[in-house]
Amino acid sequence: QVQLVESGGGLVQAGGSLSLSCVASGRAFSSYGMGWFRQAPGYERERVAAISWSGRSTYYRESVKGRFTISRDNAKNTWYLQMTDLKSEDTAVYYCAAKEGRIVAADLDEGRMDYWGKGTLVTVSS
Repeated sequence: QVQLVESGGGLVQAGGSLSLSCVASGRAFSSYGMGWFRQAPGYERERVAAISWSGRSTYYRESVKGRFTISRDNAKNTWYLQMTDLKSEDTAVYYCAAKEGRIVAADLDEGRMDYWGKGTLVTVSS
C-alpha cells in the first residue's frame, strides 16, 4: 500500500524557517516526480514546488522563489521542502504528492498526481 507522510509543520514567526519532509512507502519512488502543494483556509489548493523524478528539473510558484527549496533523497524515499523567510501568507496545510513517470517538474500539476499525503499544518505568525 502506497503511503506518503508529511512532517515538519508547526508554528513559526514571520521571517523564520521550517523544513518539511515527505516519506513515501509501499514502493520505490525513484521514478516518481513529486510536488508540494498547500491549501490555506478559504482558498483552493495550489502548487508550491515540484521536482522531477531525476531531480534535474524543479518548479516553484513565483511567490516562493528564492525562499523555498525542494529536494529529494531517493535512497530514503524522502522529499523535502526547505522554507525560509516565511511570511504570514505561507500559512496553510502543506501536502506532498507523487506522480509516476519521467515528467518535467513544470508539468507536475495537481491534476496529474497519483498519490497524496494527508498534509502538515504550517502556521506563520506575524
